[in-house]
Amino acid sequence: MATTSVLDPEAWAEANFGSCELGDNRRTNRAVTLAAQIAAHPDGSTPDQTETWSDLKAAYRLFHEDDVTFQALCEPHWRLTRGRSGGVWLIIGDTTEIDFSHHRETAGLGPIGNGRGHGFLLHSALMVSADTDEIVGLAGAELFHRKPARKGESTHQRKQRPRESEVWGRVIDLVGPPPDETRFVHVLDAGADNYEVYCHLLSQRAGWVVRAAQHHRMVVDDGGPRVALNELLPAQAVAGTYELSLRARQGQKARTAKVEVRFAPVTMPCPHSASPWVRRYGAQAIDMWVVEVHEIGAPRGMEPLHWLLLTSEPVRTFEAAWKIIGWYEKRFLVEEYHKCLKTGCRVEARQYAASDRLERVTGMLSILAVRLIQLKSLARTEPERPVDEVVPRRWTQALTAIRKKGKPIQTIRDFFRALAGLGGFLGRKGDGEPGWITIWRGLDKLILCMRGAEALAKKCG
Repeated sequence: MATTSVLDPEAWAEANFGSCELGDNRRTNRAVTLAAQIAAHPDGSTPDQTETWSDLKAAYRLFHEDDVTFQALCEPHWRLTRGRSGGVWLIIGDTTEIDFSHHRETAGLGPIGNGRGHGFLLHSALMVSADTDEIVGLAGAELFHRKPARKGESTHQRKQRPRESEVWGRVIDLVGPPPDETRFVHVLDAGADNYEVYCHLLSQRAGWVVRAAQHHRMVVDDGGPRVALNELLPAQAVAGTYELSLRARQGQKARTAKVEVRFAPVTMPCPHSASPWVRRYGAQAIDMWVVEVHEIGAPRGMEPLHWLLLTSEPVRTFEAAWKIIGWYEKRFLVEEYHKCLKTGCRVEARQYAASDRLERVTGMLSILAVRLIQLKSLARTEPERPVDEVVPRRWTQALTAIRKKGKPIQTIRDFFRALAGLGGFLGRKGDGEPGWITIWRGLDKLILCMRGAEALAKKCG
């Protein structure tokens, strides 16, 4: 997606919602108008974003229409994202809970968390460049409700009803096969370590990097006897060591870990308890590789890092294993995306009386969250590119005029650091690069200033 369409709310809205099929062209036009208004004030409530009573009523009518569904609003963006051709693209998948527990009166919500919360779940497939951290967009997504277990349900009955884990395969099928001369590699967490998921990936001609959940899983070792993964890897020679930067997680601070890397080819046999879908697909065994990342010398009190990564990609050298690990490390981007949806777009603060309307709002905001996280990505992927090549000149001129001081804006990095400065970024030596929160706050102020200047020019003219 072009940088200018990310920055300009009207151009962005037209590109992402202009071809929505909502049962009436007037609804599509309203979706474009509303998306532009929301993009100009992403964290505001619907009344804040629409500004006028007539626009607010039109927004409420739009989200009340049966033809305006989560999928109908998102489909044009998904197609635009999947249209990238050539090269290797990572499809990073993950599920998050959208929590509306404070809306006890909202009808149609399902249980989340420990079962006492209320909301729905969102499974997102974020498309990212395999070579850089460039975020292209969402290649697909599914919003679904958790079904509470029935009282007195037997084990047999529980196994017969649809499993929540089936969403991984459904979204893989929704993303579909890659265009010609293009490769999709799905990067998935341990929730996707399921034989059925690998069959879905094969059916869509897609590759994968999946963190193993079942370390005791039995596999065939290079044509030999069956052996458990956690017994196979220790028997392999250490291919190499390197330092891995670990992000902070619950109960553990960020740190640099020294890790050993091992790898081996394996064949995963079809389980005896395969689902009917797997039996119809017919894959009796799937060849893949496994890469082990094992931390050595972890600090006292810290749980050592230990990943087993199952991949479709051949891994015959340390460099090939390093590439697979690097791809899996990009998984944090989908977590950042979900954080952006909840914090930057404040999706969980929306107040609508019915779940179906919240689902429609979430559809529009899920695309807006891509735009916000792209703002941060642009400054990182092409920092030294001349700003005039990608940012409208009037934006640069307005930002230069608003700032009290600072060096000239010449590169994309200069532009976004200056933009973040409007949002509270101080730019001190130890501050690093700005995050998406300060960037979108600055963008919000810049858009408001430009609108005011345009209104004054028209009045004076």
